[in-house]
Amino acid sequence: MNILLLTFYFEPDLCAGSFRNSPLFKELLSQTKEGDFIHVITTQPNRYKSYNTVVEKVENGINFKIDRIKIPDHNSGLFDQATSFLVFYKEAFKLARKNKYDLVYASSSRLFTAFLGRRISYKQKLPLYLDIRDIFVDTMKDVFKHRKIIQIPAVAFLKIIEKYTFSRANHINLVSEGFKDYFLGYPKPAYTFFTNGIDDIFLEDHQTYNSRKSDVKIITYTGNIGSGQGLEKIIPQAAKILGNKYLFKIIGDGGTKVLLKNKVEELCLTNVELINPVSRDELIAYYKEADFLFLHLNDLAAFKNVLPSKIFEYATFNKPIIAGVSGYANKFIKDNLDNYILFNPTDVNGFVSQLKLFRPGNMDRTKFIEKFARKNIMKNMAGSILNVRN
Repeated sequence: MNILLLTFYFEPDLCAGSFRNSPLFKELLSQTKEGDFIHVITTQPNRYKSYNTVVEKVENGINFKIDRIKIPDHNSGLFDQATSFLVFYKEAFKLARKNKYDLVYASSSRLFTAFLGRRISYKQKLPLYLDIRDIFVDTMKDVFKHRKIIQIPAVAFLKIIEKYTFSRANHINLVSEGFKDYFLGYPKPAYTFFTNGIDDIFLEDHQTYNSRKSDVKIITYTGNIGSGQGLEKIIPQAAKILGNKYLFKIIGDGGTKVLLKNKVEELCLTNVELINPVSRDELIAYYKEADFLFLHLNDLAAFKNVLPSKIFEYATFNKPIIAGVSGYANKFIKDNLDNYILFNPTDVNGFVSQLKLFRPGNMDRTKFIEKFARKNIMKNMAGSILNVRN
């Protein structure tokens, strides 16, 4: 079997798409038989402009090939991301046209990688397996909710693309069960719900780690700093109220980092540190020194159904989790974790008041870690991919 694996992000990029599809690729390799082949088409690392790493454009193995397409630099804005994807789309289509496959797998958060997979599968009359990490139409509704002149035609166009892409897929995996109702309109595909999970690097025994002793409590956030997170609406305001007994460490990069930086400077804050993205090995050191691990999604309707991958990573550490999330993510934390603070997105006073009253209890996340180990999830997901037929 020859498999085409399409993903915009892949190792060594630092983002959820890469952390998901890189181990999936390795698991697929372990389950393939002699004579099988996997062709990965992805991009050169590009998630964060401030994190640069060198990697081969083409990587060949006995039973695989990885093509990494160079795309233009971008600052995570809508226009430059669209331009970058157009380059990826054209080059990926050219590469795929030169090969014959038996199956197309595409992992997508912004719809168009899935659309690319659909186009290739249609041209070669192949079964299509989609891994959907976000509902892009809902996101665009929120992004342009105050600009109807853009929202209405954009959403209409995206719905056409979405219908073309989803209605003819053989199998769709949804990373969040919160997406389930949305996809009732597409009854043809088979569905699974393989979530994100915990990578091996985080499976050490962090549960018994003792927090550092200090009067200053460290609240750590890691990941993307974009409109989806809305950190500029919560971190500076909370830091101002809490004062210097709390230190916020914000590790990452993204399109709205400048807004966060400007707000921190405007409020003359000395208890917020902005740190550029670091490797996952370095990240663990930041996690271990933290007293709390912080997560936040912007107050947008599109995010009521998502399940942030960061939850799984945070949960492996013996630290209380602070999460400003609503909808499915809020329910998931309540159902699966302990020692958390939950507040409504952008609710500064709700966050601060709960933090001041919070007293951590005993933490035992062993069952959660066993259930959501990435290697177990990817093992099952790879098996479902290999079983897809026309």
